[in-house]
Amino acid sequence: MGNTKMEIYNRMPRPARSIAATLRGVYLWWWRYGPHAEQLVEQALEREKWSLHRWKTWQEGRLAYVLHRAATQVPYYHEQWAARRARGDRASWEILDNWPILSKDPLREKPHRFVAEDCDIRRMFHAQTSGTTGTPLDLWRSRETLRAWYALFEARCRRWHGVSRHDNWAILGGQLVTPVAQQQPPFWVWNAAMNQLYLSSNHVRRENIPAYIDALSRYSIAHLVSYTSSACALAREALDLGIRATGLKVVITNAEPVFPWQRDTIAQGFRCDVRETYGMGEIVAAASECRDGRLHLWPEVGWLEILGDTEDMAVPRGTSGRLVWTGLLNADMPLIRYDVGDRGSLVAEDGDCSCGRTLPVFSHIEGRTNDLLITPDGRRVYWVNPVFYGLPVREAQIIQEQLESLRVRYVPAPTYSPKTDASIIERLHARMGPVAVNLEKVNEIPRGPNGKFRAVISHVADTDANRDNGRNG
Repeated sequence: MGNTKMEIYNRMPRPARSIAATLRGVYLWWWRYGPHAEQLVEQALEREKWSLHRWKTWQEGRLAYVLHRAATQVPYYHEQWAARRARGDRASWEILDNWPILSKDPLREKPHRFVAEDCDIRRMFHAQTSGTTGTPLDLWRSRETLRAWYALFEARCRRWHGVSRHDNWAILGGQLVTPVAQQQPPFWVWNAAMNQLYLSSNHVRRENIPAYIDALSRYSIAHLVSYTSSACALAREALDLGIRATGLKVVITNAEPVFPWQRDTIAQGFRCDVRETYGMGEIVAAASECRDGRLHLWPEVGWLEILGDTEDMAVPRGTSGRLVWTGLLNADMPLIRYDVGDRGSLVAEDGDCSCGRTLPVFSHIEGRTNDLLITPDGRRVYWVNPVFYGLPVREAQIIQEQLESLRVRYVPAPTYSPKTDASIIERLHARMGPVAVNLEKVNEIPRGPNGKFRAVISHVADTDANRDNGRNG
């Protein structure tokens, strides 16, 4: 929402904001759901039982179509291949390995060049990412693509857990639905067109928690979609106050991983299951958690390669590496071999999950590749969240400003003690070596404009990683 529109919206009487939200909901509903919405959902559920051979055949056929369309119809890629041909390069674009890795920078700088020539962006849905690492990305999708995407979400995020878009549901997200300066409830708007209670993540403070819990009950909310950290903060404060939401069947988290202590807090605070999802605004990848706690990939959305950290070579199955995706769902703005900045691994062997689905399974997702620390001897340390496992810490953020020192912001739980300090320092030393660790107690980790915070911030990672690559190159 532009600044002028936001100013007008903020001046509206509170009931008028819900009317505005409902009108926006009508528009979104038209884009996302059509007369065949239920059929698309049923088809998605049916595909979950396909054999591995059938999935492989389908993905390979779709990949061939996307690569051909990108090379012949998308200006960015067409020009790239034309330049290669002019240099005498006769590599086939039908082979994925012949395509270069795509970073976010070209997409950020020339987004229109990634849209197929036979598409009119004026007739497409325009979206922007939240821009957690810089300038937001501009993205376009056709109505067909958008409806296919939301059918998958309906099937694998809602139907797996006994809820649907027809239920009353809530979202705790980053939209500024309530003026930041507002001190009294409601800290939400009601989007009647989509049965959606949109809760402000910027007002989740102890004094406001009773109003949030009351709203969930009054609107008969069946499920909550939320940033992990926001749902955890709301549940934690409610537990501390001795109040709990009732009626929720499931909390579906997005945008952030779910750590064990967060899962426990959310489950206790809302008295329901917690299910993790993985995805991004570019819709080149998606995954969701089944009832058995396994994170299943959605093969219709993207083709996955897991590559080494310093070379564009595939790593053995079961080994962690960079997640590089080729989008299969959005063939009108195809992203080929797109390095999304995440790391993770698949389970070592394919096999049916006990939930009965044949969808591939992530072993784990380690987080962003730019959320890394560099040790004084040049090692990269990606996965530092276990530092806080089992400790009385509600939230934490590690900031590396120099190679030899770390600053740890933390929000303590009631049982935090000097022994906790020692445990954090000891665990960091085990991963980083004898660096200086400065512990900083805070009431809350500062959020970005989108309501999220980065668990790791490094001001030296890029420089030192590049320097290290030069030594080894």
